[in-house]
Amino acid sequence: MAALAEMYVQGVSTRKVKAITEELCGHSFSASSISAINKRLDASLAEFAGRRLEEPYPYLILDARYERVREAGVIRSQAVLLAVAVGWDGRRSILGVELAIRESRSSWRDFLLQLKERGLHGVEFVVADDHAGLKAALREVLPEAAYQRCYVHFLRNALDYVPRKVDDDCLQELRWIYDRRDLAEARQDLATWLVKWQNKYPKLTGWVEENIDETLTFYRLPRQHHKHLKSTNMLERLNEEIKRRTHVVRIFPNAESCLRLVRALAVEMHENWLEQHRYLNMEDLREHKKEQLRLAA
Repeated sequence: MAALAEMYVQGVSTRKVKAITEELCGHSFSASSISAINKRLDASLAEFAGRRLEEPYPYLILDARYERVREAGVIRSQAVLLAVAVGWDGRRSILGVELAIRESRSSWRDFLLQLKERGLHGVEFVVADDHAGLKAALREVLPEAAYQRCYVHFLRNALDYVPRKVDDDCLQELRWIYDRRDLAEARQDLATWLVKWQNKYPKLTGWVEENIDETLTFYRLPRQHHKHLKSTNMLERLNEEIKRRTHVVRIFPNAESCLRLVRALAVEMHENWLEQHRYLNMEDLREHKKEQLRLAA
């Protein structure tokens, strides 16, 4: 039974699990056996999904991916909402995984409220993509947290404002702005970049000037944390692992089976992170905050 459950978690479809086990064991497995596996998994996953969040999490990273699910005979894309955080011990944790019909203000609001009901507190900095519904939900549920728009997604969006084939250094120089030591240097480079490219790419420079501020919030953090908190890349790697496993299934027979597999993968990743060395040295943030208070005094 445990081997069957492990194969399912590894992304092997129910049909293939049944065929493999019958070939290996020489006898068939009933639907009730598969149902028992699911119930055992569901109980464990529900415990993980509803666990109390006792410690404060200053850093929160949010994202969504889409999976194909069959509902009432129709195949639809459903959003998998994901929340990853870094606590004051410097370790990463997966706080929540939920399924929604689509990304919207209400779905993100419900997701964030569930996290708060479980005890989420102490959030100071949120990294996410530019999604109107998500940003509205953040303003409502976590108004005290600073918002960082993922700069990687921002640079991808910039491609919509230049010709299809750009053979100069315009976009590369825009990316370099995010490698500057502090906000003053970044703004100086931005001003230079705008002057240099505004005649050739007026739509791009106008859009960047209007929207880039949300992607520079990370400069208020200690420099040692910049590369980890200026994008959702930490969560992107989790998404890639989920994609690799769910690709085997392709189309889930129902929403419950989709959520079951993605949550199981999240538990696996969460436990791996807990066994690893700390992701960030949070003493850097403590010292940075002390310095900011000293300068403000």
